[in-house]
Amino acid sequence: MDDDFINLTAENLASEHLCCIIRSKKPHPGVEAKRQWLSERLKEGHVFRKLNARATVFIEYAPLESAWVPIVGDNYYYLYCLWVSGDYKGKGYGKALLEHCLSDAREKGKSGVCMLGAEKQKAWLADQSFAKKFGFEVVDTTADGYELLALSFDGTMPKFAPNAKKQRIENKELTIYYDMQCPYVLQNIEAIQQYCAANDIPLSRIQVDTLQKAKDLPCVFNNWGVFYKGNFETVNLLLDVERLKRILKK
Repeated sequence: MDDDFINLTAENLASEHLCCIIRSKKPHPGVEAKRQWLSERLKEGHVFRKLNARATVFIEYAPLESAWVPIVGDNYYYLYCLWVSGDYKGKGYGKALLEHCLSDAREKGKSGVCMLGAEKQKAWLADQSFAKKFGFEVVDTTADGYELLALSFDGTMPKFAPNAKKQRIENKELTIYYDMQCPYVLQNIEAIQQYCAANDIPLSRIQVDTLQKAKDLPCVFNNWGVFYKGNFETVNLLLDVERLKRILKK
């Protein structure tokens, strides 16, 4: 099955689709923003591996030291995303992709692989019940139910950075931290900005554009984090108008 997959590289990045949002003609701004983000991350050991087909079947991971998340640990991989959708489900692709990541980690002498999860599965996070079948376990938690899952090869464990557990900021406005790791981020932040402008809702949008900013974030983060009235609300990228209204009613 390995022959069915390809890894993005500096040489093929411009020509390969990025799985989440597939366009054949007109470029999608979110995809192009992700492509630019990836062009720098690939130099740091970031891996984007996908089915060699026009499908949403891929895994994305990076060395924890250069992963844009407020998680600390020595010599781990961080798994950003594992996604298999539509007719491709149930055919072993997810298993093959995760096994590749684990094999890659072992071959490179990594201490293990970790990922963001939650007590209750959150949208836009990899399926933690699936990961647990491979031996991932909860190694750290936050007060509001987010979890750090890890599969350790040598007994060492990563953990959330202390700042990630603060989950409070001084700003009381609706505040969204985001980076360009996901192609959906750009269109989501623009839609929320338009809604807030039309309804006179103050909005602070903070782009996380360096590794250090990501490591210093005051909340758990996979590419998105929302605060309101100073309190952390969600990492859920599916923040449509109805969900936003529910947050603003608090």
